[in-house]
Amino acid sequence: MQRRISIVLALTVLSLSCRSGGKKEQYRLEKADRGDVTQTVTATGSVSAVTTVQVGSQVSGVISRLYADFNSRVRKGQLLAELDPTPFQAQVEQRQADLTKAKVDAANARINYDRQSRLAKAGLAAQADVDTTKAQYDGAMAQVQQSTAALQQALTNLGYTKILSPIDGIVVDRQYDVGQTVAASFQAPTLFQIAQDLTKMQVQADVDQSDIGRVQVGQPARFTVDSYPDQEFRGRIAQIRLNATVSQNVVTYPVIIEVANPEEKLRPKMTANVTIEVATVRNVLRIPNAALRFKPAESATTTTSTSQASGGASNPERAAAQMGQRGPGVTGAAGAFQGRAGQRKQTQTVWTLDKDGKPVPVEIRTGITDGRTTQVVEGPLKEGDVVIVGLATSKVESPPPGSSNPMVPRGGGRGGR
Repeated sequence: MQRRISIVLALTVLSLSCRSGGKKEQYRLEKADRGDVTQTVTATGSVSAVTTVQVGSQVSGVISRLYADFNSRVRKGQLLAELDPTPFQAQVEQRQADLTKAKVDAANARINYDRQSRLAKAGLAAQADVDTTKAQYDGAMAQVQQSTAALQQALTNLGYTKILSPIDGIVVDRQYDVGQTVAASFQAPTLFQIAQDLTKMQVQADVDQSDIGRVQVGQPARFTVDSYPDQEFRGRIAQIRLNATVSQNVVTYPVIIEVANPEEKLRPKMTANVTIEVATVRNVLRIPNAALRFKPAESATTTTSTSQASGGASNPERAAAQMGQRGPGVTGAAGAFQGRAGQRKQTQTVWTLDKDGKPVPVEIRTGITDGRTTQVVEGPLKEGDVVIVGLATSKVESPPPGSSNPMVPRGGGRGGR
């Protein structure tokens, strides 16, 4: 019984193998067409205001009052915060007293100098006494100037207790609250961050070093943010900075993109997914990128190579065209495109079908790509020619109604009687 089942299974597999071996390969085909191809460079970056000013304090003290908060719109010169002015006011009064004393000492020194000068003219005082009083008077006058400068410094520090806005804008950040101490020792602490104009924003995109050579000032760019995934924002490259950043051996260059924000949807620190249009060609021959990745089975290529070898001697022009060679009479858009300086060309192979339905290799030179289609710079392909983009996936054929499964022998379900 087991021998009978084995024989039936072996015959069934052999029958299926024969049927599949005689069946031709089915391919998915697409036509070469004409259209526009735009090459892009992608990067990520962050959104920020064009001008952002950090407002700090040049003196140390305790914050006594706050006149601005987050999202407050302020004007230039507007009072934002105030430090406790008590110690600074006391210092001003002390410097005023020092100045008054210095002026009194200077006046007394002037009287002594004048007296000694008159006595010297009358021959009643030595010249040395005159010189001494003159030096004392000059020192007193210098002390007056020094006290005046100290008073001016104290008044300036008192003025620093009032934090004023340097520009018109909106407060995007505040670091301190009332009662906190501001310590301005080595650098001015930041109290507020003010964005000048949120209707004009910029994106700093980090472009990889392999793509930065194709990026130019003035090129259009578009980007999306996670807050508005269905909306695309557009801008233009305003600056390509040279201060590269190296992170884990990856070198990137900051590219500044200016974008209008009239509705103020874009906010500082948003993450932007940027796409920069670096090259565009219009009304050119193009093919799907899948055609460049396709490679037929070894048996199909062997059969095709044999047919090409037999027909190559009778039709040399066709053989030369299939090998990607251009004859002397080839002109037109491809020839003009070839003459452009600096255009990078790559030779690649695509596959078409001959009249017998077998794959035939065709060599072409490609240009730029947009990720879906690739420009054909030169080659024998024409608009409307079909190229192979993959193998067709056929559905499993089910047996007709009423027929038995060929993989199961008759009566096998009941012990094979």
